[in-house]
Amino acid sequence: MRWLWLAAVTCLATPLAAEPRQIEHRYGTTEIDGTPERVVSLSFIGHDFLLTLGVTPVALRYWYGTHPYGVWPWAQEALGAVEPVVLYGEINVEQIANLKPDLIVGQWSGMTANDYRFLSQIAPTLPPPVGEGDYSAAWQDMTRQLGLALNRQGEAEEVIARLEGRFATVRDAHPEWAGKSSVVAWPPRIGAYTSKDLRSRFLTDLGFAPQSQVDALIGANAFFVTIPQEDLSALDVDLLLWTHTANLPQALDGIALRKTTRAYQEGRELYADYDLTAALSHSSPLSLDHALDRIVPLIEAAMDGDPATEVATTAIEGVTPK
Repeated sequence: MRWLWLAAVTCLATPLAAEPRQIEHRYGTTEIDGTPERVVSLSFIGHDFLLTLGVTPVALRYWYGTHPYGVWPWAQEALGAVEPVVLYGEINVEQIANLKPDLIVGQWSGMTANDYRFLSQIAPTLPPPVGEGDYSAAWQDMTRQLGLALNRQGEAEEVIARLEGRFATVRDAHPEWAGKSSVVAWPPRIGAYTSKDLRSRFLTDLGFAPQSQVDALIGANAFFVTIPQEDLSALDVDLLLWTHTANLPQALDGIALRKTTRAYQEGRELYADYDLTAALSHSSPLSLDHALDRIVPLIEAAMDGDPATEVATTAIEGVTPK
């Protein structure tokens, strides 16, 4: 059914003429008049958000992966046969100017104040929302901000309402998850994503609570912290989700105290494979459906109260579950 919805969104008619509007953001205020048609996405995940609103960027920023144009499978149907310019590496102001954009999207791009100063002379530019760091904005806020910029506020609110409704349905079906502590971590060094990160926000949207010890290690806008191998107390939670990395089995086995955590001992560890990790990392209106389809059954198995229950992701070759 979501592909029917996606097709409907993708085929939206061009919006009616828009009134001038102002958008507050991290670096000040952007003024937009009319409906942008040539959109350049500098956000590493921004093309997903644009595509879900029926807008195909003329250029997009490559993040990682081997998929055509850096667009992952959940967004390829929305991209269709369009061949956008792919931007690699750091923000190149001259390259962007040559694309003649009428909107530059940089909500999740690492855009500096100096970048913004130059880019905003080329076209109206969207940095992260007010109060957010480089990679800390919620998917709802980014969608809503883009809806306003693109003169597609109604479509943006429909997207948000549908997805929030799906999260609510899962929460209602699993009241036992409410308030349970959770951490999304990455081996081997060890890293943990804070409550400001999209991956942690995903679990929060399912009813889980972020681990306060992780947030205690950061400043206001940081999205990722390092956990010392000699003290894994910050990972002693009700649900521990490990994201994918190269040589995952060896990376996990290299964490000497991992098997002392409650999550490991009680069978409440999850191991996200490459595809699921990417869907959570994008956490876009397109990838969230994909992530929910994959992860909800895994969490159900992990949180069923029986340490002997096999969680499907423990089948990753070489990973040794409890």
